[in-house]
Amino acid sequence: MDFLSFLKNYKAYNEEEEAERLAFVQFLEAFGDEAYERDNLVGHFSSSAWIVNKDRSKVLMIFHNMYKTWAWVGGHADGEKDLLAVALKETGEETGLEKVRPVFECPIDLNMMVVHNHYKRGKFVPRHLHPNVVYLLEADENEPIRVKEDENSGVAWVPTGKMGDYVSNEYTIVYYKRIMEKIKKYGW
Repeated sequence: MDFLSFLKNYKAYNEEEEAERLAFVQFLEAFGDEAYERDNLVGHFSSSAWIVNKDRSKVLMIFHNMYKTWAWVGGHADGEKDLLAVALKETGEETGLEKVRPVFECPIDLNMMVVHNHYKRGKFVPRHLHPNVVYLLEADENEPIRVKEDENSGVAWVPTGKMGDYVSNEYTIVYYKRIMEKIKKYGW
């Protein structure tokens, strides 16, 4: 199934995610393959990993250098249409985890994120959208992890009940709570 068909059949969790699903469909219909390319300055797909331990009591987070907060792992599609492959690649690059498995092959959450103006490697990047898909991954919390200094300055297993103590971005914490609700409700 292609990604547009997946999006059209995706069952949103609530009203907010349904609105974001519709935005994803419109974005992909408007931009086609350009939706996966970072040089599309309106926006481009990104993929995130919600990495949990076996008993789902902790989530692996990174301290994101640019945003100055704890966040999930993820990155730009950069032309790759297999967004699960993007989430897995970013997990290895940003955390050093070598053994991680997808709980599902399909995304468990959709969110339309706004990335604010910033400079990257000395170049101005204007405000744009990240239609972001989230994959549920599982890893052994005892496996070695490491920092990727050019992107993060910390990697840690965060207890799900303490998420609010770590995450300072009020917009992403809404997505994190929704994901944790889904995991609990559906027994993932």
